[in-house]
Amino acid sequence: MNTVTQTETDAALRTRALESLLIEKGLITTEIIDEVVEKYEKDVGPLNGARVVARAWTDPDYKRRLIEDGRAAIAELGFDSAQGAKIVVLENTPDVHHLVVCTLCSCYPWSVLGLPPNWYKSYAYRSRAVREPRAVLRKFDLDLPDTVEIRVWDSNSDLRYMVLPERPAGTEDYTEEQLISLVTRDSMIGVAKIESPSK
Repeated sequence: MNTVTQTETDAALRTRALESLLIEKGLITTEIIDEVVEKYEKDVGPLNGARVVARAWTDPDYKRRLIEDGRAAIAELGFDSAQGAKIVVLENTPDVHHLVVCTLCSCYPWSVLGLPPNWYKSYAYRSRAVREPRAVLRKFDLDLPDTVEIRVWDSNSDLRYMVLPERPAGTEDYTEEQLISLVTRDSMIGVAKIESPSK
């Protein structure tokens, strides 16, 4: 068994042990756990984040507030974080590209992106994103020019990050609802860009 597999197995075992202990102590039930997971899998997903991005693209005042205080601006749309963590929104530009990781575990802004994908929690992603972000992005078929600066942000339990992707060309006449459909979860983590709909 290699180190990566061993680490992930240990984490899964610790999670199950903690869950069992909390249930045994009567602090939670399996029904509550299932209810929370189902909510974030089916109801939240990355759609809340897409709504935040589309609003920022169409409302400069909202975008300013979002950059200044991500959590407060996100809450304006009704998506408050039950995790209690601060959310910082990072704006991608033609010259700077942001990439989010949690090197410790899987800290993630659930209220806007739903549950984190499995690859985000993997040891391979967590260990390589900081050391060689360009190589990691190429694994996601995102090959950025050397002229683009890549900034990597490490989330933790008190501070979560979300990327505000660049608005794609050719969407100047799009409504907010049309823009929402273009925004992907991966673009809000920073492992993808949003392609112009004309491509």
